[in-house]
Amino acid sequence: MSPALTANWSFPTAVRFGVGRITELPETCRAVGIRQPLFVTDPGVAGLPMTAAAMEACQSAGLSCGLFAEVQPNPVGGNIDAGLGVYRDGGHDGVVAFGGGSALDAGKLIAFMSGQTRPIWDFEDIGDWWTRADADGIAPIIAVPTTAGTGSEVGRAGVVTNEETQTKKVIFHPKMLPSVVICDPGLTVGLPPHITAGTGMDAFAHCLEAYCAPGYHPMSEGIAVEGMRLVKENLPQACRDGRDLEARAHMMSAAAMGAVAFQKGLGAIHAVSHPVGALYDTHHGLTNAVVMPFVLRFNRAAIEAKIARLSGWLGLASPSFDAFLDFVLDLRRTIGIPNALSDIGVDDKCFDLMAEMAAVDPTAGGNPVPITPKEARQLLEAAY
Repeated sequence: MSPALTANWSFPTAVRFGVGRITELPETCRAVGIRQPLFVTDPGVAGLPMTAAAMEACQSAGLSCGLFAEVQPNPVGGNIDAGLGVYRDGGHDGVVAFGGGSALDAGKLIAFMSGQTRPIWDFEDIGDWWTRADADGIAPIIAVPTTAGTGSEVGRAGVVTNEETQTKKVIFHPKMLPSVVICDPGLTVGLPPHITAGTGMDAFAHCLEAYCAPGYHPMSEGIAVEGMRLVKENLPQACRDGRDLEARAHMMSAAAMGAVAFQKGLGAIHAVSHPVGALYDTHHGLTNAVVMPFVLRFNRAAIEAKIARLSGWLGLASPSFDAFLDFVLDLRRTIGIPNALSDIGVDDKCFDLMAEMAAVDPTAGGNPVPITPKEARQLLEAAY
């Protein structure tokens, strides 16, 4: 048998999916041994009625809750340190990561770091660095996504920016996977259209890059294809009518599917997007959506046959790369994605630095075409 048919596969955790399942949060905390949960979220979500209702339900069930809401849209190491202080000072025994991808990542990282003595940067997703961690010191995690984008709720890693180097780092450990996920589409109803669009395109980017990444993982490829179909058929409607619970539910599924699929790999969409987000604090999913067509063209020679098959599955006008690219461009127009990086507050002053950062980003290795600083700069110039 070919060595290319050898790989390691992993699939995620227990997921309680459906409208109204947030009412099961107190019971879920008890089931995983959490009696004093720390809710980790961002300032915007912290002020919403759904957050207060979830905490009140837990308190009514006899749980002692705390709240940490100092999470930036692109979390930084200082956010994790501050959250750890609140976690330890409050005597908490687990984390409820409640919110979008940033809050989920931060919550997971706080739970992970709660029992560690080494700096967070010692656990970057490089080789076997994760084995440096004290696995027994990782607190239990319940993830409650309130957006449909990153899929961090079913992931074993968190993304955090090192303020000193201005680089995004992926911190990984198998036990960072939440014990239970509550996916309640009703929690996403209040998302405005532009956030729905950006997070939805993040889910699409995860599926697309996983599908295109080299390597043998047919299960992830199948999940990625179905995830893209769900985005194609439901993201425009979720943006048009935010109260459409069916469209919201399918998008929440697509987000989780993207995160499951990308264990196969990501690529240049993320490799370029990460330094842009680190330096300009842009919305991650929106940045992915802006650079997506430029990366597709860059990768065309290596992925054309696969994209033609994908076009057929998605029911596009013809089973071809051009039909798929036209679909992506039309989807972006329909949901209001800007055309260029300059439209989202990015200038051309840091192209050399961002190109260097992109080439060594941990996601760059999954791109079907090798990417060096030269190619990364070309992509930035094209997208700009």
